[in-house]
Amino acid sequence: MEKIANYINGSISSSSSNFLPVFDPSTGEIISEVVLSDESDFINTVKSSEKAFQEWSHVTPLKRSRILSKYKESIEKNIENLAKLVSSEHGKTLDDAKGSVIRGLEVVEFACGIPHLLKGEFSQNVGLNIDTWSTRQPLGITAGITPFNFPAMVPMWMYPISIACGNSFILKPSEKDPSCSIKLAELFSEAGLPDGVFNVIQGDKRIVDQILKHKDISSVSFVGSTPVAKYIYEQSAKNFKKVQALGGAKNHLVVMPDANIDQAVDGIIGAAYGSAGERCMAISVAVAVGNIADNLVEKIHLQSLKLKVAPWTDQDSDMGPVISKEHKKKIEKSISAGISEGAKLIADGRNYKIQGYENGYFLGPTLFDNVTKDMSIYKEEIFGPVLSVVRTSNYEEALNLVNEHPFGNGASIYTSDGEVARHFTTSSKIGMVGVNVPIPVPTAFHSFGGWKQSLFGGHSMHGIEGVHFYTKLKTTTSRWSKSIQAEPEFVMPTN
Repeated sequence: MEKIANYINGSISSSSSNFLPVFDPSTGEIISEVVLSDESDFINTVKSSEKAFQEWSHVTPLKRSRILSKYKESIEKNIENLAKLVSSEHGKTLDDAKGSVIRGLEVVEFACGIPHLLKGEFSQNVGLNIDTWSTRQPLGITAGITPFNFPAMVPMWMYPISIACGNSFILKPSEKDPSCSIKLAELFSEAGLPDGVFNVIQGDKRIVDQILKHKDISSVSFVGSTPVAKYIYEQSAKNFKKVQALGGAKNHLVVMPDANIDQAVDGIIGAAYGSAGERCMAISVAVAVGNIADNLVEKIHLQSLKLKVAPWTDQDSDMGPVISKEHKKKIEKSISAGISEGAKLIADGRNYKIQGYENGYFLGPTLFDNVTKDMSIYKEEIFGPVLSVVRTSNYEEALNLVNEHPFGNGASIYTSDGEVARHFTTSSKIGMVGVNVPIPVPTAFHSFGGWKQSLFGGHSMHGIEGVHFYTKLKTTTSRWSKSIQAEPEFVMPTN
C-alpha cells in the first residue's frame, strides 16, 4: 500500500513510523496511508524553511516571477493528473476537480506579476529636501493549514503569493486527501524553485499546534470551520503571528418575484449540490420572496431528481460522495433534526445506495421547505447536499435574514430589478455578493473573504489583499543635505 510522506527540502521524507488511513469515499476502502509527522519532522521542516528564506528573500522579484511562470506551465500540463489525485481521495467529479485546479492556477498567474505588485509609493519633498517612500518586504517563514474540500485550489490561494513575495512556505494539508499537495510541491521544484522554499508536512492537530506556537513562523493562513478558525486566530495572535482564518458559511440565495426562475433554479441546483455541497461558497439557503415560493420549490425538486449521483470515474456523474463515513453520519443527523424541528422534507438523500458502491459515502440531494430561522438546519453549517428553502413576504424580510445570520461569507440575489440589485449589493453585510450568479467567488486578481464569523483577521485571501498579508510595510523618510543644522529640535516637525 502506498505511504504518503512529507516533502521537505526538495525530497520525500519522514522520520515518523505512524500513519493514518486514506479512504476512497466512493468505495469506503483504504487506498493509501499518510504519515503522522512527529516533532523531528517538524523541526526539520522549520530548519529547511528558515535556511531557504535567507537566500530566497534576496532573489529579485523578476527572477521569482520567472520561476512562477515555469510553474504555471507545468501545472497546465498536469491538470488532468492533479484532478485525478483530487477526485480519487475527495470523491468530487473529475470536471469539478479540474475546475478547482484551474481556479488555483489563476492565483499562480496573478503571482507572476509580483514585480509590479510589490511596487511601493514615493513622495518627493514632504519637507524641505526630504523624501518619503514605502516598500513591502517579506515576513519570513509563512504557513498554511488547508481543508479537505479543495486540496489543490485552497493551498494555491496561499503559497504562490507568499513565495512570490519572498517568503518560504510550510503547507499542512488535510490528512483526508494529502496526495495532491505533494505533487504540487514536486512540480514547483521541477520549475526551478530552490529546495526548502516550499515544504509540505503531513499530520493532525499536533502539527497544527506546533505551527501555531513556533516563534520563527511569522504568519498562518487557514480555511475551515468557524470553531477551528477561531482557535487558529486566537492562538496565532497569542503567539504574535499575522493571521487570516476563513471560517464557515451559510450562504443565502434570494429569489425575487421578478427573477428569471429557470435561471435561478439552474443556479441553485449547481451551487447547492455541486461537489456534494462541500464548498464554503455552496448555496445552502434559498430565500423565496413573495408568491414565487411554490413554483421555485417544485422546480428545484424536479431538477434535483435528474441529478446523477455516482463515483468520479463515471463521466456522467453530477455529484459524488461526501468525504468520510463520519461526515455522512453528521449530515444525516442534521437532516433528522430538520424533520423533528418541523421543516417539510421534500427530497430525502439518506439511504442512497449505488450498486457496486454500497459502502461508499453517498448522499442524494436533500431539499427542505418551510424552514425558519430558529431551526438548526438554518443556523448551522451542514457542509453537505442539503438545501433549505425559507419563505419571506418581501425583500426587506429577505435582506434581514441575510444580515442577521452570524455567517457572512457569500450571498446572491436573482432579480430583474437593477434598483433592488444595487440596494442588495450595497446593504448586505456579506463579504462576497452576487447578482444573478449563484456562487460569487472572486477571480484571482480580486480577493476572497467573508465578514462576521466567516473571517478572522485583517486580510482576505489572494489578490492584492494576499500581497499585503504576506508582506510588511516599511516607510523610509530621508534627507541628503550638506547644510548643517545649527541646533537640535525638540518639537514635532511640521511642514
